[in-house]
Amino acid sequence: MSDTHGYIDHTILKYVKESDITIHAGDIGNDKLIDNIRNHTLFVGVYGNIDDHIVRSILKENEIIEIENHKFLITHIAGKSPSYNQKTKELINNEKPNILIYGHSHLLKVEFDKRHNLTAINPGAAGKHGFHKKRTMIRFKISSQGMKDMEIIDLGDRGKLSDAIG
Repeated sequence: MSDTHGYIDHTILKYVKESDITIHAGDIGNDKLIDNIRNHTLFVGVYGNIDDHIVRSILKENEIIEIENHKFLITHIAGKSPSYNQKTKELINNEKPNILIYGHSHLLKVEFDKRHNLTAINPGAAGKHGFHKKRTMIRFKISSQGMKDMEIIDLGDRGKLSDAIG
């Protein structure tokens, strides 16, 4: 998920609780949201451009993790695939991830980047702030054979919010 901007509701938590790990690609909004997710599943996240000093003291700008022999690069602002921003290009060239998860644009996008031999995933925005019309997340299964059962989770219209937590 990405771009919650401090917003979490029962629908988001339903999917978090069903996951072995939740990856958040920045613009989290506050440390309470991190704690809320950590109460239900393993959490890996990065801070985004709107995150304050508290969130930045808890999380890093970028994360590299390995799951089932797949290397993930998680960042908030990656730029447009395959011509990423300079920081992201350097991380891709140095770390050689095969999966990039990023946020910032609030635009849901999944594509295979042939130039860098990786799958680039932007889960869209799960929060209520921004220009997006639909709130979205992405979930998938990962095994040593690869990703499968990728699913776009429609969290509803950005303007129809009724079950916020906290």
